[in-house]
Amino acid sequence: MSKTYFISDLHLNHKNIIKYCNRPFNDVEEMNNKIINNWNSIIQPDDIVYHLGDFCLGDREVIKKFTARLSGRKMAVLGNHDKYRPTEYMELNFEWCSRFPIIFNGFMILSHEPVFLEINSPYVNLHGHTHQNNYISPGGNHLNVCVEQIDYKPISLDDVSNIFYERGIKSER
Repeated sequence: MSKTYFISDLHLNHKNIIKYCNRPFNDVEEMNNKIINNWNSIIQPDDIVYHLGDFCLGDREVIKKFTARLSGRKMAVLGNHDKYRPTEYMELNFEWCSRFPIIFNGFMILSHEPVFLEINSPYVNLHGHTHQNNYISPGGNHLNVCVEQIDYKPISLDDVSNIFYERGIKSER
């Protein structure tokens, strides 16, 4: 039975992200390999992974090589560093892609940047973009899934649901 996972801001092949975000890697090759190995140690071929923006620096062939190395069914909400059209990412081994935030499971907004939500909003927001700077909304209904926040590996829907449950936010699942 397949599972669903989330992750954001891999920034594969982005040498300067190591310095910008104080990532614990000596060079870009070490970072790329660690992120890919972490992903593949968790994700099974039928699992679905929603990548919430800023996947990889490089041309189409570079992106295609990285997506081919990652297990599972890859979906994407594009970020500010993702420079191609959604249809082009779908040609590069993403099964589905959107330039805009989406509603997942009826109550989760999946976006690259945090989406403003009212304190009593019926929605929660999984996002990236803020890297090591954790955005905490007054209602606790945001979760940053940047790699820096989730130990450089995808986080499961079950774990996400448990985090929100612990915050007193219950899903309608």
